[in-house]
Amino acid sequence: MERKLMLVVNPNAGKGGYRAALGGVLERLCAAGWIPTVYFTQRPGQAPELVARYGGGYDRVACMGGDGTLSEVCAGMMTLPRRLPIGYIPLGTSNDVAHTLGLSTKPLEAAEQAAGERTVAYDIGEINGSYFTYVAAFGAFTEVSYATPQESKQALGHLAYMLEGVRSLGQIRPVHARVESDQGTLEDDFIFGAVTNSTTVAGLVKLDGDAVDLSDGQFEVLLVKTPRDLIELGNIVSAALSADFSGHRLSFFKSRGLTVRFDQPVAWTRDGEDGGEHREVAIRTCHPGVEIVIG
Repeated sequence: MERKLMLVVNPNAGKGGYRAALGGVLERLCAAGWIPTVYFTQRPGQAPELVARYGGGYDRVACMGGDGTLSEVCAGMMTLPRRLPIGYIPLGTSNDVAHTLGLSTKPLEAAEQAAGERTVAYDIGEINGSYFTYVAAFGAFTEVSYATPQESKQALGHLAYMLEGVRSLGQIRPVHARVESDQGTLEDDFIFGAVTNSTTVAGLVKLDGDAVDLSDGQFEVLLVKTPRDLIELGNIVSAALSADFSGHRLSFFKSRGLTVRFDQPVAWTRDGEDGGEHREVAIRTCHPGVEIVIG
């Protein structure tokens, strides 16, 4: 029985690394019994359109690219009446989702996993009507993640490193926010906030895998209150890097949804891309979400 696979390739991911890998990837997919058809994205935001338009004619959708490419494919899949398993062949620089799922970052090995039958359920997030896969964030340095095309895939992943290098509190602009969640209401001045579905926060902060359930209908929320001085900022960074969220300037909890209100428009990043500026955001967990193939 023939099984058709739609392979979405982002030619810009990993500095064009698909060129050396695509032939071997297609060979592995064919050897596993799949008949692949390749779709190259020509611009950011095209993958959801391709999946929404053509995905229904296939038995599986897979993608080659970074976490942003996977995010777009998942967004397209959420619009289909029948959600297909998604294979992921990571070519990005951070690959947070791949590390969370235990996927290989070697294309040929990842292709074999993408051709397999084991899947894992993965909740998808929605922020003001747009989907995200693993992180929606505001505050310190998040705008860097989409300011420069070549840097957009890795800037958020190095957030903790950049925080550690801050020499002056003047480089961080706190924002006043009111956050409503399953845990109640929190109002304060924050330098960073993130809603994640991953075992990493901002790429370098590792979370306990046993504490993160990718399909429990809840996301992890991290809020960083404005430090009073450089010493306190250093303590916050050290605590975040060691996954110690017990400090009074750090709030870490689970929630099915979140409403955040600001005094003025604040820029957000969604899976490392520009999420727009908003005075109010409503975030919810889409459960069930998608199925990602893991081998």
